[in-house]
Amino acid sequence: MIHLTAKNFLIEAKRCRGPVVVMFYAVWCGKCAMMKPIVEQLERRYYDRIKFCEVEVDESAVLAAEYGADIVPTFVTFRDGEMFSIMQGVIQEETFEERVKELL
Repeated sequence: MIHLTAKNFLIEAKRCRGPVVVMFYAVWCGKCAMMKPIVEQLERRYYDRIKFCEVEVDESAVLAAEYGADIVPTFVTFRDGEMFSIMQGVIQEETFEERVKELL
């Protein structure tokens, strides 16, 4: 996953042509640790069609606030630079994959 901060968020997520999944997480978050392997597996599965990124909320609090990541993990999806959906919390792998595939 590409690590995003305020410095590269615009280029990597908002100006990206195509689908992007951004995981807002915290290092101390157990639920984030549960979701990370699922996200990484989907990243491997869709590496040629969907860009996967991550934002650490304590490091990038302004981005977290801008995208409503007050619950971690929060997943914000973009399609061609436009916000497509927001998902929060622990999500079953099958459900998460179905939501990600909607970006295609």
